[in-house]
Amino acid sequence: MTYEQAPVTIALPIADRQRSYAFYRSGLGFNTPGEPDNDGIPEPLRLTLGDNVRVMLIPTTGFGWVLSDRNQAPPGQSECILSLTLPTNADVDDLMTRAAAAGAEIIRHPSEQSWGYDGAFADPDGHTWQAVAAHNFLTTWP
Repeated sequence: MTYEQAPVTIALPIADRQRSYAFYRSGLGFNTPGEPDNDGIPEPLRLTLGDNVRVMLIPTTGFGWVLSDRNQAPPGQSECILSLTLPTNADVDDLMTRAAAAGAEIIRHPSEQSWGYDGAFADPDGHTWQAVAAHNFLTTWP
C-alpha cells in the first residue's frame, strides 16, 4: 500500500508555553503560525519546519492525556532525536549559536564527521535536536 505524502506532526511535551515560545520563536526564529490566545501565544503552539513537517508543543498535562495510561518520559530523557538538515556548516554553527543564546543545553558542539557536519542541543524541556549539514549521507536519500 502506498500513502500520499501528508504533513507529519511531531508532538513534544513542554512545561511552560511562554518559555517554549520564546525559545523557538524569538531564540531560534522558527515560524509559529496561528492566532494568539489570551497569553499572546498562538494556540495551538506549533512550529512549521517545512511544507510537510510540523512540531506541536503540548503542555505536559495535555500530553499525558494523549498518552492515557502510558508513562511519560521524565524531563531530560528523549526517545527520539529531531534532526534539521541545513544547507551549510555555517548554518549549523548559526543555529547552534542561536540555540545556546536562547538557553539550550549544548550536548555536542558542531564538528566535522565523515558524512557531514553536525552538532546537538537540548531545548528547555530536554528534547534533543541535531543540526546537520550532510555532505553525502542524508542528502542522497530519495
